[in-house]
Amino acid sequence: MINHEVYTRRSSELFPTTEHLAYKIAQVAVDPVEVPADTADMIVNRIIDNAAVSAASVARRPVTSARRQAQTRPLDGGSTVFGVDGLFAPEWAAWANGVAVRELDFHDTFLAADYSHPGDNIPALVAVAQRVGASGHDLIRGLATAYEIQIDLVRGICLHEHKIDHVAHLGPSAAAGLGTMLGLEIDVIYQAVGQALHLTTATRQSRKGAISSWKAYAPAHAGKIAVEAVDRAMRGEGAPAPIWEGEDGVIAWLLGGPDARYTVPLPGPGEPKRAICDSYTKEHSAEYQSQAPIDLARRMRSRIDDLADVESIVLHTSHHTHYVIGTGSGDPQKFDPSASRETLDHSVMYIFAVALQDGDWDHERSYAPERANRPDTIELWNKISTVEDPEWTRRYHSADPTEKAFGARAVITLRNGEVITDELAVADAHPLGARPFARAQYLDKFARMADGVVAPGEQERFTTAATDLASLRAGELGALNVRVLDDVLASAPATGEGIL
Repeated sequence: MINHEVYTRRSSELFPTTEHLAYKIAQVAVDPVEVPADTADMIVNRIIDNAAVSAASVARRPVTSARRQAQTRPLDGGSTVFGVDGLFAPEWAAWANGVAVRELDFHDTFLAADYSHPGDNIPALVAVAQRVGASGHDLIRGLATAYEIQIDLVRGICLHEHKIDHVAHLGPSAAAGLGTMLGLEIDVIYQAVGQALHLTTATRQSRKGAISSWKAYAPAHAGKIAVEAVDRAMRGEGAPAPIWEGEDGVIAWLLGGPDARYTVPLPGPGEPKRAICDSYTKEHSAEYQSQAPIDLARRMRSRIDDLADVESIVLHTSHHTHYVIGTGSGDPQKFDPSASRETLDHSVMYIFAVALQDGDWDHERSYAPERANRPDTIELWNKISTVEDPEWTRRYHSADPTEKAFGARAVITLRNGEVITDELAVADAHPLGARPFARAQYLDKFARMADGVVAPGEQERFTTAATDLASLRAGELGALNVRVLDDVLASAPATGEGIL
């Protein structure tokens, strides 16, 4: 990897285009290096994973609204929308499928200087691949780039410190991945990356306070923007430049300011793109920092005879967990039993309480209003708090994968004074966890989420196509869509009439 120092440059300064971060990203995108077998294998896993969570979310209102928007844009030779027949405009297919993937907060993650769900790249690239008649090999190459760029940006540039939403790393990564997949010239990719970043910067209010359905829509919007940015760049249109380093650019005014410096690692010429293998998916439908606490709660449950005897629970954890989904956020909504699913998903206090009581976690039952409003749950929930522990924060940011941790130490004090403690560094499904996810676990997750949603024969057809992705020929990527049972689609809630 080559470490690139990125900082604000004066307009009067000699700063060649080839030195812009957007251009260096474009250089990675055009590198003809072959995709390693482990990268290609993990790409297949993540396509299956995205289909699993889309099946689980397909009848939910935000997903239904996005799907119905896309269905107003039919297009011969277009792209598929998850769950339904027909072909539609690729940018709107990317939009609808992106919402389905993100709605339940149940797919892959990478955490470093910032946060990300790199599987959000997949809907945009699949939609465009279907539109242009790309092959499975082309798609794999594009997704290897998209994952690499997003993860490398997340390693080097912290957005959340300045309250910028993490999808600002997604627009550029999807644009770069599309450039690789389409075999575009370096200058076209450079312009598309700049446009995509310029149009996908927004505040983190979408993940603060009373969290709304826009949390699911934001990544889909970034994917749609990336498709449109590439389309414009292919037609000869340009972008603000230098987008990161300019005097009025992203670093100077949205991030650390004119004196800030960031180090972004990118593969050198001929270096394989392996970043996807450093990311990890979720066994539980909850914010990633909750994955290990859920497993920890399930493990600790047998050590407490009666949860009514609990006096207090303190989770000692990282800065991120404490301030984003813990009591350090200062959000009273995180203790509100009437809060939205999106808000409860970002309350580790609620999640730990339910997992401790149930010894399990379910993507629907664990968030049901009647579940959140159980008096004994509310009582236990309000006994839970978080504190930042410097050691957990250090491990969170560690570059050593063997000590990098996203968990917590739980200190449970009972009314009789007994103290029960335990800790878990990584979730059971993490590559270093008790039960790491491999192909069998991804297929099992799809089968569980698709049960009663997708006919058994259709499940088998899809998993065969996804598993054989590398051998799918040009024009065959429509096989990556999944048809949902008619009665499931009919159960989707009514949505208001829009403009379109």
